[in-house]
Amino acid sequence: MAAISSVQCLFSCDSHHHQLVQSGSLWRLGSRVLVSSSLWKRSQFSRGDSLRRRNLICAVKGDAEGAFKKTVAIDRMIDALQDANPRELEQLVVENILAFDEVFWIRLAARSDTCKSDDDKKDYEELAATVMSIVDCVVNKTREKIETSTDVLKGILRPVVEGVEEISWPPRDPEAINQMENEIIQREKEGQLDEGFLSEVSAQLRQAKEDKEKPGLAAMLQKVLQLYAATILSKRSYAKKGNEVVKAEYFLETLIKAPEEQWNKLFLDGLTIGKGEIAPDELSSVIKKRIERTLIRTEGGSYQQRVLIEYLKGIESRATEILKLIQE
Repeated sequence: MAAISSVQCLFSCDSHHHQLVQSGSLWRLGSRVLVSSSLWKRSQFSRGDSLRRRNLICAVKGDAEGAFKKTVAIDRMIDALQDANPRELEQLVVENILAFDEVFWIRLAARSDTCKSDDDKKDYEELAATVMSIVDCVVNKTREKIETSTDVLKGILRPVVEGVEEISWPPRDPEAINQMENEIIQREKEGQLDEGFLSEVSAQLRQAKEDKEKPGLAAMLQKVLQLYAATILSKRSYAKKGNEVVKAEYFLETLIKAPEEQWNKLFLDGLTIGKGEIAPDELSSVIKKRIERTLIRTEGGSYQQRVLIEYLKGIESRATEILKLIQE
């Protein structure tokens, strides 16, 4: 149980350290929102603090020109928020979530200070409360999603870490990898392996690589992404055209499903450089086609797209290495 305890400790600490990667900015934003909210409430739109807040904007930005451009951008955002209906307001906040930093709240308070009527001041107070509420909701949902993703990852890793004193890779029990693969297949069917999950795994992998004392964990997390990619890519086959089998496509699909440790043997058995009948150029061609199809079928810049493309390029890179070794 020592190994799984260390994994749990890593998740509980490092998942907060990586702070959601792309979504992680929301974690940092969460802390800024708390500061900003209290700042707004403490100020109560006090005119006496107005000058200090304006000076703070300039100090934060470092130069007058930069501060001016930032102020103009914030004013445009405030104007857009004021003119928006409730649905549009929520969408604006979500789409520009990172814009609601401390400088934004300072500027909003400063604009309220210049109001000549209590009604206008009240409008700003209501706008601030609404925006804060939406931001807090986004942050809370993101936190919940990360915690769920962490639990999913723990469940996938459990077969290879449970009962092990120290994390190592490969695991002493080969069956543990099969159990981990079955977990991934089942959880993918249940829709648990979403962008939040891939973000969590990718962030934990980066942390593990930086920590030289956890090479086993890095390899384990890399295996999770490989198994995920193999599971997703294997759901669609291009090996048949009518009644004919496209041998190069079939060979690629065999590689996709196979463990990375078996790739070298499969290349030697399947390519013309060894015992097979698939030319290296044919394999390269079908890999490129699969990459193009993946780019079309996945969201641009998503973790899913990155993981799938990286897996396919990994196969291509290994084939190139084998070819060079044989030609030498």
